[in-house]
Amino acid sequence: MNMDRRFILLVIGLVILVAVTQVMLWLTRPPALEPTFSGPPRSSYTLDNFSMNALGEDGKLSFTVSGPRLTRRSEDGSIFVSTPDYVMVDKDGNPWVGKSDSAWVNKDGSLMRLEGNVEMARADADAAKAATLHTSDLTARPKAKTFETAAPARIEQPGSILRGTGLRGDLNTKVLELLSDVNNTFEPTPRKN
Repeated sequence: MNMDRRFILLVIGLVILVAVTQVMLWLTRPPALEPTFSGPPRSSYTLDNFSMNALGEDGKLSFTVSGPRLTRRSEDGSIFVSTPDYVMVDKDGNPWVGKSDSAWVNKDGSLMRLEGNVEMARADADAAKAATLHTSDLTARPKAKTFETAAPARIEQPGSILRGTGLRGDLNTKVLELLSDVNNTFEPTPRKN
């Protein structure tokens, strides 16, 4: 009987030792690390098949952009657009309609980078002839109504094609300026008999 009692006390002692050891392991274990996200910043929202109108400080239309996908970044409030179609207006409200491979617009809409192939077209207006502009990587300032690029550019107007490297445009004065290596091709006009 004495032997049975010792055996039972030994088993109880081992159970208590195991329980104390387990509690000590739980208390001394390092905390689990939270998984960290590594990769591009997360967007605060995305839109599919959207159209957006941006107004200037005067409340008038500054530009319109539409496209298949818009992503807004919460870190800086900027907007990224895939294959946008856009309209910028001059001071008289005449539209310049364009498209590009992608676009980035800063938070307040004062800076827009049109990336990849860029095409802009102006219809006939009172003070200016129709024109189509082809270039790449154009930086536009819709509120100031100006744009520029250092890339090769081509300006097509009825009867002529201007080519050059670097371009500046001012929609307020309706002036397009090629900066270097400029050449012009004139289409012949038919003779009147």
